[in-house]
Amino acid sequence: MLGILYLLLAFGIGRLILPQKHLCADGKENSLWILLPGWFVTGTLILTWFTYGISYFCSVYAREENPLFYGNLAVMAGAFGILAFFYFRNRKTEGTRQPYWADHKRFKKEIVLFLAAGIFVSFFMFYVFFISDGVLYSGYTVFGDYAPHTAMMRSFSKGNNFPTQYPHFGGEDIKYHFMFQFLAGNLEYLGLRLDIAYNLISILSLLGFLMLLYALVLRIFQSFAVGALTLVLFFFRSSFSFFRFAYEHLMAGDLWQTLKENTSFIGYTLNEDWGLWNFNVYLNQRHLAFVLCAVCLVLFYFWSYLQEGVKDGTKGLTWLSHLFFTREAWKPKNLPMAAGWGVLLGGCSFWNGAAVIAGLLILAGFAVFSKRKTDYAVLAALSVLLSVIQTKLFMKGSSLGFSFYFGFLAEDRTPAGILSYLVWMSGIFFVGLMVLAVVLKRRERCLMAAFLLPFLFAFTVSMTPDINVNHKYIMISYAFLSCFWAWLCVRIWKEKKVWMRIVSGGLLVMLTITGIYDLAVIIKDNDSMHRVGVNMESETTRWLEENLDSRDLLLTPQYSINEVTMAGVMLYCGWPYYAWSAGYDTDYRAGKAMEIYQAADSRTLRELVEKENITYILYEENMEYLQAVCREDILEETYPLVYKSGDGWTRIYQVTEESE
Repeated sequence: MLGILYLLLAFGIGRLILPQKHLCADGKENSLWILLPGWFVTGTLILTWFTYGISYFCSVYAREENPLFYGNLAVMAGAFGILAFFYFRNRKTEGTRQPYWADHKRFKKEIVLFLAAGIFVSFFMFYVFFISDGVLYSGYTVFGDYAPHTAMMRSFSKGNNFPTQYPHFGGEDIKYHFMFQFLAGNLEYLGLRLDIAYNLISILSLLGFLMLLYALVLRIFQSFAVGALTLVLFFFRSSFSFFRFAYEHLMAGDLWQTLKENTSFIGYTLNEDWGLWNFNVYLNQRHLAFVLCAVCLVLFYFWSYLQEGVKDGTKGLTWLSHLFFTREAWKPKNLPMAAGWGVLLGGCSFWNGAAVIAGLLILAGFAVFSKRKTDYAVLAALSVLLSVIQTKLFMKGSSLGFSFYFGFLAEDRTPAGILSYLVWMSGIFFVGLMVLAVVLKRRERCLMAAFLLPFLFAFTVSMTPDINVNHKYIMISYAFLSCFWAWLCVRIWKEKKVWMRIVSGGLLVMLTITGIYDLAVIIKDNDSMHRVGVNMESETTRWLEENLDSRDLLLTPQYSINEVTMAGVMLYCGWPYYAWSAGYDTDYRAGKAMEIYQAADSRTLRELVEKENITYILYEENMEYLQAVCREDILEETYPLVYKSGDGWTRIYQVTEESE
């Protein structure tokens, strides 16, 4: 299949470009777990941007109706030619590469670890999103996020979304990072079924991040057990919620029944029942892990910089002065490499902007405790520059703006209130780090400080209308900081005293029990009774695909995910939360949609529709908009009926110019 060939070519290009000697310099670690995800991310990033760029040119400037054909033809042919050239040129020197595994004993354990992680991740990716008998099923805990994502994918695979628009708010610019969805849509265009395309790149991204996270922890603590346990803590969050939940229902006498029947995420802080803090985030936000892979690669490169800084034998103020006020503190080490990593991170801005910001924050922490700070400055400057360029290309203005917002979702936004919020939200995880830092060495404390910066950012800065989205920064900090709790559990366990092992086991239970129950909720709330189904063979979807393109604007009810959104058409105002949280003025369009659906005469209707550039209007039987009854009689008088579904439920009117 062409979709699989595309990904294989991406791996090949990544293998050519990724600088193995700068990521795996000591030759003692099993570098395969760094290189595999590295090849995937770098190669996919390059091929997909080139595919998008060529397709954009073919659509906008060459006026081709099928731009993805030319984009994929050029990129895949070019990638194949480059790989063939370098294969024949380098095959005699292939043996000079460093081995991909050096520790054979640990490598066998790592294979088992990642095989288990791969099965676990794959099961849940397909459990919550799959196609069966022509119906696309999305589980209750995820379908809300998948609605705009699937619409975006389909706008490329079934449409011609160049220049790119946001399908749930068509006719405007694109304010949401969309390139991961473009990749999935392109893979569907190349022949992969939609669920396979989306799940495959999601699995590769998340499994790749787990490999890189493990390898980074292994480099820090030199312990397989700590690395493996970090992955366990990644999946199962820390919180006191389960203990309180269990106590309340134990007192009520219905604990066992509630544990079996409950299908809601538990929690006692604002919006915790959305699943903001558990594994569901990575099932929802598939594109997050892709960029975190890129972030990890950059951290691996700058690891040596950090090591150089923390190994300085001086202490206190003298050490800090050496990090800032000496020639070595600012002397560049490898500016071309730093520039390359800056391009990599900057190129990820429209894959997941939050992960790029988090990565830059962590690198800022690295820079504080490193020498060679000029390299960091070059990386940051290029990353920001590329992000700004992309923003200017895709957005009219910007939906993002930095503003001070202290306290995140804490109801009491005082230091005491935030501390209480953290205790209930994450148990001992974050507040306990302050105690744990006391027993750590300088290097580990510096790492902890760097990993905490996205967390601090989430509690002080707002960049979108919806402060809830800052939870991703906290989740990113959580993923990296988990290694310190894993190290503590392993260290206590290695004391080999019974009571110490009981303490270690108890600590592990405290850190994971709520997350384990959250996983049970994910399973129950996405089973066969808790799924949204969309007919992928719908006549409505097919008609829309054949008759509308990205220049059309379709007025509909406020749809989330259904047969209309699956056509990839541009909705005038889809489900408003998606567009509002991305920075669009949904209140205005909702008001205008109400006026159109309740217009009392043809003249008023035509004026409203013409002003809003709407080209088609969809009406449902007995339709209401924002709980107000809509009128179809004026639509019938004004515009021709061009489509009626087989059951008569859905009718579409085409906007035409008023006859002379």
